[in-house]
Amino acid sequence: QVHLIESGGGLVQAGGSLRLSCAASARTFSTDTMAWFRQAPGEEREFVARIRTSGSTYYGDSVKGRFTVSRDNAKNTVHLQMNSLKPEDTAVYYCAAGFFTGLIGVDIKNYDTWGQGTQVTVSS
Repeated sequence: QVHLIESGGGLVQAGGSLRLSCAASARTFSTDTMAWFRQAPGEEREFVARIRTSGSTYYGDSVKGRFTVSRDNAKNTVHLQMNSLKPEDTAVYYCAAGFFTGLIGVDIKNYDTWGQGTQVTVSS
């Protein structure tokens, strides 16, 4: 059974920073594209960022220039560094893993393994 273990959420003031982490099994990490999605209350789950095994990254428009996704291959961990946080970034953030080719990877259907989610709250 594949598990994704997230950590790093919390409460921060607007303009602050947080770093989320997601630990995966070695097998998953070596083959899958890793991604972050978020879901605010009453909203659909939204793509945030993804990183391929090659290190290629892609970001949602709302976080471009503020968030950075990275991989630590030695620790089978993906990170999401979130800077210049805004109240509208408040959501539950989910880590996801999926194996696919020829797709950008912004659709939740591209991913078949999900973490439990971690709450990020940005106060104004």
